[in-house]
Amino acid sequence: MALLEVEDLKTRFQTDDGVVNAVDGVSFTLDRGKTLGIVGESGSGKSVTCLTILGLNDPRNTTSEGVARFDGVDLLRTDPESLRQLRGMRISMIFQDPMTSLNPVKKIGWQLEEAVLVHRDVSHKEARQLALAAMESVRIPRAAQRIDDYPHQFSGGMRQRVMIAMALINEPDIVIADEPTTALDVTTQAQILDLMNVLQDERHMAIIMITHDLGVVAEVADDVIVMYGGQVVEHAPVDEIFYRPRHPYTWGLLGSLPRMDIEVEALAQIPGQPPSLLNPPAGCRFHPRCAFAMDICRTEVPQLVPYGDASHLQRCWLDDATKERESVRTVAALQQEAS
Repeated sequence: MALLEVEDLKTRFQTDDGVVNAVDGVSFTLDRGKTLGIVGESGSGKSVTCLTILGLNDPRNTTSEGVARFDGVDLLRTDPESLRQLRGMRISMIFQDPMTSLNPVKKIGWQLEEAVLVHRDVSHKEARQLALAAMESVRIPRAAQRIDDYPHQFSGGMRQRVMIAMALINEPDIVIADEPTTALDVTTQAQILDLMNVLQDERHMAIIMITHDLGVVAEVADDVIVMYGGQVVEHAPVDEIFYRPRHPYTWGLLGSLPRMDIEVEALAQIPGQPPSLLNPPAGCRFHPRCAFAMDICRTEVPQLVPYGDASHLQRCWLDDATKERESVRTVAALQQEAS
C-alpha cells in the first residue's frame, strides 16, 4: 500500500464573487522514499492540493471532497486534533517564503524547539539539543552560535535551510516542499536541492515538490503531475514527461524553457492567461490557449486516460499521431539546447 493515496480530491472556496473550483478531481499515490513533482503556472491548484491534504484551508469558506489516505488514515475525515498531531510530526511542509513563515521576533532556536515541544514529551534542554542537531544536519555554519540569532540575521538561503530543519526535526514520513528554491540564486538553489536529496536518502522519506521550475523537477522527481486549471492534465514518470510529453500544455511548458544555444529577443510563451476558476471554460480548460484546439475541445471535457502503459496518463482529445509528432518536435528542441 502506498504511503499516501489521494483519490478524486476536490476543493472549492466560497467567495463574494462565487464558488472557486480550485482543485477538481486530483488523484495520485506516493510511496516511501519517492519524490512527486507537481508543476504548473500560478493558480493551477498545486499548493491548494497539498494544503487540502494537510487541512490548512480556512474551514469557514472551504468545501473538500475525495480521499487523502495517509498510512491508512483518511486525512479529510479524521478529527482536527488527530490531524494536528500528524502535521509537523509525520507530515511536514516547507512553506514558500521563509521570511514570512518564520516569526521575525523569535529566535531561530526558539522556533525549532517549539516544533519539537508541540509533538514530543521532552524537556526544553532536549528540545534545544534536537534543534541544534537539526541546524547542523542542514549544514548551517556555526550552528551553536547562530541558534540564538533572529531570522533577519540569516541570508535567504540560510533561512530556507532553517525551514527545512524545522520540517525535518521530527523525522516525518512525508515532506511537502512548496517552491523551496523560489527567489534563491542558482548556486544556493543547487545546494538546497542537493541537501534535500541527501536527507531523503538518509531518512527514506517521501517528498512532494511543488514548483513551476521544470529544471528542479528534472533533478529531483521520480514522478510528475502537470496541473492546469485545477486539474491534472498529465501524470507520468519524470523521464516520460521530458522524453514523451503528451499534452499541449506540457509542450508549452517545455518549449518556454530558456534557450542557451541561440540568441532570442524574447522567451517562447504560452499565449493568453490561465482560466478563472470562478467560471472555467467549457470542455478542455486549456483550449482557449491551445494551438491544436478542435470543436470537441470546446464542448466536451477530456478524461485523464492512459497513453501507452498505465503509468502515463494524459487529458487531451488530440489523435495519437499528432501527439507523437509534437512530442518528438518538443523533445528535439530540448536536446538541441542541451547539446
